[in-house]
Amino acid sequence: MSGFEADNNGVSISVAADNKTGADFEVSKKPKRNKFAFACSILASLASILLGYDIGVMSGAIIYIKDDLKISDVQVEILVGILNLYCLIGAYAAGRTSDWIGRRYTIVVAAAIFFVGALLMGFATNYAFLMVGRFVAGIGVGFALLIAPVFINIGLLLGYVSNYAFSKLRAELGWRVMLGAGAIPSVFLAIGVLTMPESPRWLIMQGRLGEAKTVLHKTSDTKEEAHGRLSDIKAAAGIPEDCTDDIVQVEKQTHGEGVWKELFLHPTPVVRHVLICAIGIHFFQQAIGLDSVVLYSPRIFEKAGITSSDRKLLATMAVGLSKTIFILVATFLLDKIGRRPLLLISSGGMVVILATLGFSLTIIGHSDNKITWAVGLCITMVLSSVAVFSIGMGPIAWVYSTEIFPLRLRAQGASIGVVVNRVTSGVISMSFISLYEAISIGGAFFLYAGVALVAFFFFFTFLPETQGKTLEEMEWLFGKLVGWREEAQKLKRKRKMNEANHQIQLGNNLTTDRRC
Repeated sequence: MSGFEADNNGVSISVAADNKTGADFEVSKKPKRNKFAFACSILASLASILLGYDIGVMSGAIIYIKDDLKISDVQVEILVGILNLYCLIGAYAAGRTSDWIGRRYTIVVAAAIFFVGALLMGFATNYAFLMVGRFVAGIGVGFALLIAPVFINIGLLLGYVSNYAFSKLRAELGWRVMLGAGAIPSVFLAIGVLTMPESPRWLIMQGRLGEAKTVLHKTSDTKEEAHGRLSDIKAAAGIPEDCTDDIVQVEKQTHGEGVWKELFLHPTPVVRHVLICAIGIHFFQQAIGLDSVVLYSPRIFEKAGITSSDRKLLATMAVGLSKTIFILVATFLLDKIGRRPLLLISSGGMVVILATLGFSLTIIGHSDNKITWAVGLCITMVLSSVAVFSIGMGPIAWVYSTEIFPLRLRAQGASIGVVVNRVTSGVISMSFISLYEAISIGGAFFLYAGVALVAFFFFFTFLPETQGKTLEEMEWLFGKLVGWREEAQKLKRKRKMNEANHQIQLGNNLTTDRRC
């Protein structure tokens, strides 16, 4: 496993596509969901609250840090955005560490590193000291990002709440408490994760087959599911299907050098199409500038005429609440509406919202008097931007880029998405202040609206729908960058024929049974 590979096995939440058989159309009793597995998935995913908290809390804390430490706007940009680059170092180390000590203890290590980083930031006496703490926290966040990339929005909201709660303290103390408080959830995370079982995939890769069977039976809904998952992981590890020993010798796995060559040096048309889609969706998710809204919302509200720190932080809390609510809405819409429609609605909506935000800020900036309707429009557009982003571009980038890669390329493909996503986010967040000082804050959002428009046409042109598609059907859809619609129509006709034939077969079987 390479340094940037992501693991969605074990107790983590995963996205997979399975081939359907005739049995899928028969009426059968749905097995009860495994509550233990669900609890373990939630607990492991809480690690990403650390990332969300660190992003959210810095947006408010930076107001007081700038005044207390007397730092420049460029230093502010670096402090706010550098976490995205630091976390890539942690993500690289996480892949190797999780292969060595397992997924569970890797999350514990992540929590410990973040704990130290939060304390260093909380006790920082100058900018250099603060950057050291930011670096350490970034490493911890990177560990958590690869192991459990969910629930970031809840952490973001908690960071905003922390800003408001501690803003009543003395300025030189308040921001330190805001940053230092991030150590608290890391303690609970580390303790909680120790109660979880280890990832069955890691156990099997270590040759501990007996322990993996026990974990799979505890975390699967049925015995059949546990057996199927065991067979899949054994096949991936090169263990014969008929091997039933509790301890086996497993051949050491390579770090996917052949996979990287297939992705970049000798890609097939299918792989090339998939790679372009994955890189594109992650790039545009960040390039439209949503992080500028999330990280610098107090500055945006200040430009809109809200000068009170309390009101700016309250408005920022509304941003976090809106983002969290609509990411929950997205979980219900994702499989009902589909990936592609939500992605197009979201990106198209972002074009209108960002352009309107740019318009309102331009009106405010060119007026000597407070224009109430423009201020209201600005606040509405800020809240709308995170809402519309969260029902489409936000979650779908991660879901889509995971499920389109063939299984043999999925880990490395997911890691490419993480790198593109975080680097783009870092560039956007470390350039926003400089950008709006150069072309005005309204101009900055007009620019982001232009990028969102390009994103819309990219998604419309190159990204097919993947909802409900099997891995075999994915191979049909991808391979023709602009000709995939013809394949989609052929696939749709083939499905209808198969369903019709299946219904006819069921009718024939029923008639035969009655005669008997």
